[in-house]
Amino acid sequence: MILRQEYLNRLEKAVARSPVTALTGPRQAGKTTLARQFSKDYISTVFDLESNSDMKALENPELVLGSINGLAVIDEIQRMPELFSALRVLADREQSKTRFLILGSASPSMIKGVSESLAGRIEFVDITGFDLQESGFNNLNNLWCRGGFPRSFLAASNDASIAWRKNFIRTFLERDIPQLGIRIPASALERFWYMLAHWHGQVWNASELGRSLGVGDKTMRNYLDILTGVFLIRQLQPWYANIAKRQVKSPKIYFRDSGLLHALLDIQDDQNLYRHPKVGASWEGFIIEQILSCLNYPPAWFWSTHSGGEIDLLIHHNGYRFGFEIKYSESPKVSAVLRKSAALLELDHLFVVYPGTRCYPISEHITVFPAADIVALPKHLTGMN
Repeated sequence: MILRQEYLNRLEKAVARSPVTALTGPRQAGKTTLARQFSKDYISTVFDLESNSDMKALENPELVLGSINGLAVIDEIQRMPELFSALRVLADREQSKTRFLILGSASPSMIKGVSESLAGRIEFVDITGFDLQESGFNNLNNLWCRGGFPRSFLAASNDASIAWRKNFIRTFLERDIPQLGIRIPASALERFWYMLAHWHGQVWNASELGRSLGVGDKTMRNYLDILTGVFLIRQLQPWYANIAKRQVKSPKIYFRDSGLLHALLDIQDDQNLYRHPKVGASWEGFIIEQILSCLNYPPAWFWSTHSGGEIDLLIHHNGYRFGFEIKYSESPKVSAVLRKSAALLELDHLFVVYPGTRCYPISEHITVFPAADIVALPKHLTGMN
């Protein structure tokens, strides 16, 4: 068991501020376990909407939830989207001391009406699988290979880990997607998902993918948005600079969990991973997720031109603009094109993140930064301000 204290702290602040707190993230990321740990300190009532009896108990939600004193926890709320209207009414009751903690495996955009129903009444806490802050830097390679889903990362063996991930993929396609009301054949989405694994780290091209599957651009966009909405895919949007160059305008596609990516690519262990042609792209996506998690998910982009200039990750932090170039090399090189790109974008600092152990400067505004030190990145950035 890894105690997820940072998330517990976020939940405590959110519940104190807002009548409704939403704990959202992919299935099996640990939402239910975290909610149980959190609710131990409260007078709480828990409803699990995967239980038929609990769903039946909430057939009259305003009456049942309105009678609760303390914390009401509702797990897998996307299975009863009509509850959002009831929560709006209950959240607006004067002098109500009830707090609601709702757990969901789909983003609000995929649940019709949630944004309108609870606007101004809800605060979101997004959870992922384990990250480097929780696993410890000594487990970096294991976290990269297995991914952050607790049952995958903590499995007794690599075989058990890969078996869990493959079962997760099957269950997601056959059960979870239909439960969200999405009427897409599991076989079609499965083909798309496997093809997308080979597209990991590349700029999105709906037409090319659509030709391979024999479907149109609109269908491709729909499939991609579904996987994004259930927190499995990241669409990293492009940054536009006011420069006289043709810039890439489509998002880059990344699997948010490296373990799922490796399962889809049939990468069984770290030795398979190190020899695989997608090892560099896998490392890039893994490090992007670790950086964003460590910085509590700031607005983030990538930047690229058709002539070859590129920055893998660009963020704004405390009024400064930082860039990250991610290289799977023990002795990363900083090319003239990379230096020119950093200057063109007027970055306050550029970090070249690599799997080595030494942190050292290349110039006043460029630092080679070890991946194992990502947990110290917030202090590092604050010290540069």
